[in-house]
Amino acid sequence: MVKKNKIAKLGQQDWIDLGLKVLEESGIEAVRVEPLAKLLGVTKGSFYWHFKNREEFLEAILQAWVSQQTDSIIEQVEAMGGDAVTKLLHLFELAIEDDGRVENAIRAWAAHDSRIAATLNQVDSRRLNYTKNLFLSVGFTPFEAVVRARMVYYSLIGEFTLGTRSNREERLTEIRLQHKILTRRE
Repeated sequence: MVKKNKIAKLGQQDWIDLGLKVLEESGIEAVRVEPLAKLLGVTKGSFYWHFKNREEFLEAILQAWVSQQTDSIIEQVEAMGGDAVTKLLHLFELAIEDDGRVENAIRAWAAHDSRIAATLNQVDSRRLNYTKNLFLSVGFTPFEAVVRARMVYYSLIGEFTLGTRSNREERLTEIRLQHKILTRRE
């Protein structure tokens, strides 16, 4: 009876959240139905209540990441309002809140799966275009805006890859200086 109540309360998002955590910690090969069910303390039947198969589950994990790490961030920046310089600062500050571990796991997954690579390419393009458009709104030329967007984006992805993260206060100070340098018009 306890298991039935647990299954009833266990939602699709619980599976997705655990899938993202396991992906972050152990990579895509570790994201398997049976081990996840054990971690959740349920049978595999609970999984199949929410997903047709592992492929549908992996797609849900990927889309959750896109939603959380791209769509949601852009929505938060836009909701804040303000001019483009203010939006860029907010974007930079939100971006450094993530430790990059899931991002790195997605990029590793994409290296071996062309479908994931295509989605990652779309995400990279969307993020870069959004950032570029903010720099355009500041008044930079298209070339200057692209270069600035690439500088900040590649720097962040590089930090994720290298794992060289300062403490939060140092990181905020750094990102605010980067913002000041990149938005300064001479």
